[in-house]
Amino acid sequence: MNFNEFSKLSIEEKKKLLTLAASRKKVLATDKEKVEERRRLIERCREDLVSWTIEAQKAEGFKPAKHHLLLLDYLSRVAKGEIKRLMIFMPPGSAKSRYASQLFPVWMFCRKNNYKIIGASHTTDLALDFSAKIQNYIMENEEILGYQLKTENKHRWYTSNGGAYLAAGVRTAIPGFRADLGILDDPVKGRQEADSVTDREHVWNWYLGSFERRLTPGAAVILIMTRWHQDDMAGRLLQVEPERWTVLSLPAEAEQNDALGRQPGEWLWDDDDYGYADSLAEIKAALEKAGATREWAAQYQQHPTASEGSLFKVGMLRKIKTEPPGEAVRAWDFAATTEVGSRDPDWTRGVKLIRTDEGRFVVADVKSVRGTPEDVEKLVLTTAFYDGKGVRIGLGDPGQAGKFQAMYLAKKLAGYIVDVRLERGKKEERAAPIASQVNIGNVDIVEAPWNASFIDELSMFPFGTHDDQVDALSRAFEMLLKSEAPFILSEKLRSHLTIAGPSRFRNRMARTYTFMRN
Repeated sequence: MNFNEFSKLSIEEKKKLLTLAASRKKVLATDKEKVEERRRLIERCREDLVSWTIEAQKAEGFKPAKHHLLLLDYLSRVAKGEIKRLMIFMPPGSAKSRYASQLFPVWMFCRKNNYKIIGASHTTDLALDFSAKIQNYIMENEEILGYQLKTENKHRWYTSNGGAYLAAGVRTAIPGFRADLGILDDPVKGRQEADSVTDREHVWNWYLGSFERRLTPGAAVILIMTRWHQDDMAGRLLQVEPERWTVLSLPAEAEQNDALGRQPGEWLWDDDDYGYADSLAEIKAALEKAGATREWAAQYQQHPTASEGSLFKVGMLRKIKTEPPGEAVRAWDFAATTEVGSRDPDWTRGVKLIRTDEGRFVVADVKSVRGTPEDVEKLVLTTAFYDGKGVRIGLGDPGQAGKFQAMYLAKKLAGYIVDVRLERGKKEERAAPIASQVNIGNVDIVEAPWNASFIDELSMFPFGTHDDQVDALSRAFEMLLKSEAPFILSEKLRSHLTIAGPSRFRNRMARTYTFMRN
């Protein structure tokens, strides 16, 4: 409409026309803002890995948790060439594969044209599953990524900007393909394969002969796994070429110097409502109950141990049906920690050990409690009553349980022979004498429900979460070795003794406190 036509309109018509024009202008401005906002989003996603993962998962309702953000920082450093070889150790179910094996390759194709990636896993089926998920992310985000799938074959496929991806199972051939990035996610299928020397050698030879040989000079490698064995793929690589690898290890339960800054005992992924941290507490309790703390230490804490342990050869333990006669002691190891929040408390354990006339040692019983000092006192006194006064009682190291606690219990045990000794040296050194007896097959255990937990703790020592039963066993063995005639004091006589008494009394009492009612 020209000016002459506009001038002929009535005032009402002119107002309507001007209002319509203003509305259209506002719509155009809003559309322009939306276009600009979309442009900035695309730019951020292509430049920043965290922004890409947030946008890509928006429809699924997922977003990176704190440990994912740390993982993405390490992956960004791989993209920049700052890290050439990266190991990622995290527990099962922590979404390490989602970010490192699925979202990261999609982003790398966006950043670099003609980029080639090998994605390998313990089976071809798992590798193809990762490949399919990568393709889905590409197809759902073509505008943001700026490229498309050129072919959709899950085994080997190509992108419109010259990228290529090959999915392979461990121990399968990788013919005619050279990669700028090799991702090896979960190369170990399970416990049976991890414990098999033959299977570990097959995986190692495949890595050297097939996987590594298909990488271009200067290519990056990412190994993603939960630990299974000291000699698994990660263990072997760290043994052979530790200087080449950067390691990001995030255990389920935080330890000292945690990479996320967690306090010891804090769970992984407790910063949103997904529920992963709660599930970890349940899993740990179930594994401990089943006597499978080796699995917890390896897969969840990333501390694999040999099935026989490094000190105790538990396969040499012989189970017997009944408790034999012989000299008996009951040694207690008191909990040094209590249950506070998510912290995993120690146990108070009482191990009964017998030396038979034939010189064999028999673990006859183990009592356990996690609780208050009153709960501990009740268990110690009740156990002493049922053991009888013929069983000597050893109380835990005063340095751990508290000197006053040991003395308090000793008073409560008046009428029983009570031994309180100051322990010296490292735990491993104190456990070595009884371990030598176990390893030559000179130790039996009486069949009972506590067997699984006891054997499991011995097999994990000294790398396991708990060592209470080992400490109590070591103390009991020492008591039997040093079973000279006890120095017995009545309560009345003890009440009259002072620290200024004869030195021979003081010295003997420093070694052994025994009390007997009149």
